[in-house]
Amino acid sequence: MLKAFHALLKFDRLTHVVDVGANPIDGEPPYKAILDGGLCRVTGFEPQREVLAELNKTKSAYETYLPYGVGDGTRKTLNICRYSGWTSTLKPSASSLNVFRVFEQNAEVLREVPLQTKKLDDIAEIDYLDFLQIDIQGGELSVFRNAKRLLSKASVIQTEVSFVTLYENQPSFGEIDVELRSQGFMPHCFATVKNGPIAPLVFNNNPRQPLNQLLEADVVYVKDYREPKALSDEQLKNMCFVAHACYGSYDLAYRLLVLLQGRKAVAEDAPQQYVKLLTAPQK
Repeated sequence: MLKAFHALLKFDRLTHVVDVGANPIDGEPPYKAILDGGLCRVTGFEPQREVLAELNKTKSAYETYLPYGVGDGTRKTLNICRYSGWTSTLKPSASSLNVFRVFEQNAEVLREVPLQTKKLDDIAEIDYLDFLQIDIQGGELSVFRNAKRLLSKASVIQTEVSFVTLYENQPSFGEIDVELRSQGFMPHCFATVKNGPIAPLVFNNNPRQPLNQLLEADVVYVKDYREPKALSDEQLKNMCFVAHACYGSYDLAYRLLVLLQGRKAVAEDAPQQYVKLLTAPQK
């Protein structure tokens, strides 16, 4: 079905996914289906050498992984933590770890490594960006502020945000939301929501079982499709494709397909063909 839908959109090129912080700590990336289908190309960034080596060992012909730390272009210190998913240019917050003690061991900083960051807009290997996946443990806002040229042409962002900051001087969800809205994006959905167990209670003999305290989430932002005149055909096509293939947002995909039909950027019967694809029995 994905290849049939891709053909329906009459792409001139593959969707370009940029993955900042490509360490696969949370399982498969949201773009896995389109990558497996050869329907996108991925440029990923991962400054942790061991993680980068693993990514390069298993990559496909559609994937490129580079050792850059992405940020504001200044020199930073990379805090290598016991668990690689905690590694960050920010230091873990002692006050947060005192409340969420289940993370203390993983968040221990083992060593500090100098890291020269690069602005996303300055990286020569990226010629265009359609879908940005980012999870760099508190450094996301710095990336957004230094990628305005590329993000002006992008369609979708999936970013980790924090409701309770786990690192020192970490930007909050509100700060990230304000920045992305200022660049023409709007929230679309939560891809994941993570809660945390507040110490010292251990519930059901499981120290890792959370109750209600929000910690983090992966939020999907899309360009504001309420103002489609500001968006190119290419942006609408990529948003349509990613919404359908990565998030099951069929209503958004259909609306964008209707807009593309009105621009004569797809076949006249493309919306009807899409409905048939959605309702056809899956083999």
